[in-house]
Amino acid sequence: VQLQASGGGLMQAGGSLRLSCEASVASFRSYVMSWFRQAPGKEREFVSAINRNSIPFYADSVKGRFAISRDNAKNTVYLQMNSLKDEDTAVYYCAADRQIIMSSYGTADQYDYWGQGTQVTVSS
Repeated sequence: VQLQASGGGLMQAGGSLRLSCEASVASFRSYVMSWFRQAPGKEREFVSAINRNSIPFYADSVKGRFAISRDNAKNTVYLQMNSLKDEDTAVYYCAADRQIIMSSYGTADQYDYWGQGTQVTVSS
């Protein structure tokens, strides 16, 4: 499984960005897809996940501002980020796993596959 993330960039606080992550896999719909982020000097943290039934999960820090979605026909997961804040600045990584259970969605080392990351910088 290869994951290709894109869509990062520089945005002013309050603005919006949409990240995409395309997976090269035959059975995309069977994977839980997630987004994590890592800011300089900090550990990688969970942002959002979407399960096989397209049910979304969010970290408290992004709830109400970010929206995750998936298009199984395009093997792609999206992260729509609105009302961006300075603290959203980080490298954003997409992750995928076929066996992961719901209680582990927020645990980075439970995912087998990772994308290369895309930089999001929010300036005030």
